[in-house]
Amino acid sequence: MSATASVEAPLARWLARWAERLNPLVVKEVRQGLRSRVFWLSFGLMLLACFIISLAAYVATIEEGLRPQGRTFFLAFFLCLGMVHFFLLPYGAYRSLAREREDETWVLLLLTGLGPRRILRGKVASCLVQGGLYASAVGPFLLFSYYLNGIDLPTLLLVLLLGACWFLFLTVVAVCTATLAEGRMGRGLAHLALLGALGLGLIYGQAMAFALCEQGFRSLLASDEALALALGSLWMMLTCAWLLFETAAARLSLITENYSWGPRRALVVQTVLSALVVLGGWWDSRSLTWAWVMSILGCVYLTLCGLLLATDVDGQARSLRAATRPWSLLRPGALRGFRLAVLLLLFWSAACGVLLVLSTHTRSAVELPGVISLPLYALLYLSLPLWVARLPRSPVFSSPAPVRLLFFVLGGLGLLLPSLVSYVFWREADGTFLSLLNPFLGVTLFAEGDSPLDEPVLAWSLLGCVALLAALSVFLADRSLAARERQVHAA
Repeated sequence: MSATASVEAPLARWLARWAERLNPLVVKEVRQGLRSRVFWLSFGLMLLACFIISLAAYVATIEEGLRPQGRTFFLAFFLCLGMVHFFLLPYGAYRSLAREREDETWVLLLLTGLGPRRILRGKVASCLVQGGLYASAVGPFLLFSYYLNGIDLPTLLLVLLLGACWFLFLTVVAVCTATLAEGRMGRGLAHLALLGALGLGLIYGQAMAFALCEQGFRSLLASDEALALALGSLWMMLTCAWLLFETAAARLSLITENYSWGPRRALVVQTVLSALVVLGGWWDSRSLTWAWVMSILGCVYLTLCGLLLATDVDGQARSLRAATRPWSLLRPGALRGFRLAVLLLLFWSAACGVLLVLSTHTRSAVELPGVISLPLYALLYLSLPLWVARLPRSPVFSSPAPVRLLFFVLGGLGLLLPSLVSYVFWREADGTFLSLLNPFLGVTLFAEGDSPLDEPVLAWSLLGCVALLAALSVFLADRSLAARERQVHAA
């Protein structure tokens, strides 16, 4: 009896210790979700739909014999699971957090001492636990489709793995959306945008499942392009989910905290590791197209992320200023966010530029002006709205929302206005220099070397002009953000 007690005592202490570490919000949210009518209604309808599909599969096997039909019925079962995983549960996670903020019970959660990050982790984890319950109910039906032939087990497991990652990503997107808007109108717009995003996410998830089932696991391994697409999608889902989660936690943190450290660290890690992933994907093929596509996608992605970094709140709390240095780019403030965005853009462009040079094996065969022009246009159109919005010297125009709106307005004008003006006034010319202000057309002309950039000397001279404009715009944006930060600190 004493031996049994001596064994149970350490086990009890171990269980008590891990019970304290377990997020209590997970238990609360799971219990609340399991007691709701939505859970039991959706759970019952899902099982009923799977049961009807299984009866249809049984009838089909009797009528058509041993004809392979496992792929068709697997996609039907996966659709039932996808309706819950890709739409219903992420929307429930959004409503759970939005209700906390609308009913002003968020403050009560903070008083528990959990903190924004642990609270959000509890919201996401509870949604994943409920998703596991749904998946465990549909699992036997999905396995049943394997015995109908037409789909192999590795393909089935691959679709479920990517579906689970997509479910995690959509859940984090929904939780992050709940932290975006403050006012009633903003919450309404965010609600509508999320419904549209989840609808598209459901369609995309089912389309990818269909494509993977049609491709097959062996064909996927044999095709380098399909394998790279699957691995790249998995990588982006996981890293972007981490970045969005840190962004949501930062938005719910207090202004006196170092709230920007998490999302900026996640973005830096994602950029550096993505460069290594791109290097690994390029190493086997040495493809020039691969390097070009990754360079363009990376610059677009970092430009959008840089816009969010550069439109952070000006300045920082008094408690954080003492430990802030010029190289403290992970600390709050629009100035440090803009500088970090510039460095990340230059790093990504330099890494992909090296791959572009190495892809041709000879340096003379690479259109270097096109390689260099890509980050220049990104820096130009990223920094332009930052100092243009601060010209009226009004805090209304320099707030984050107007600056972000101005970015898309100036980007749209840059895509349309230069080409339109050059066509109206210089219609007979074979391309005009004013069209180089169009980022899409400018990168294309610099990369292909077409007229009027068919002469190397002229091409490098015009590229120098674009670089001068970009450097001037970056300098003006940096000085404008620095002056704004000094004004905020002085006030």
